[in-house]
Amino acid sequence: MPTPNPDYIAAVQESVRNAPYPNLIGMRLAAMDFDSCRIELELGERHLQPFGIIHGGVLATLIDTATFWAGFLRLPDDCGLVNVDLKLNYLKAVSRGHLRAEGRCLRPGRQISYTEASVYDDAGELIAHGTSTLMALPGRGLKLGLPKFL
Repeated sequence: MPTPNPDYIAAVQESVRNAPYPNLIGMRLAAMDFDSCRIELELGERHLQPFGIIHGGVLATLIDTATFWAGFLRLPDDCGLVNVDLKLNYLKAVSRGHLRAEGRCLRPGRQISYTEASVYDDAGELIAHGTSTLMALPGRGLKLGLPKFL
């Protein structure tokens, strides 16, 4: 398996940081490798629903994002990626702290991949878990001007 180019990874992380929605929610792509990634989010008042706990959409976003980036590196340079479905379970309410979503590609494919993600709180307790099917989008790759691999 080729070695991911650290400069490419940094450019992807910067691209995610500057994208409107990840910036709005405050999440960051902390790490990415073949078949895995880590998304991090420091929770704030803006993430709460009326009952004082984190809105389910925040957790769904973390799972959606972690499943997506876990399957990304195997794609050809000219391909983008889209989540076709997202199935998730909310397992514990949380209202503050730091969340970590760990994504893993269970079955990579040229056109369809199957991924999962788990979201953990500061204590390492499982907050939510989900799976997603991803579809490759030829001609929609990131234009970063760097090779993916060394």
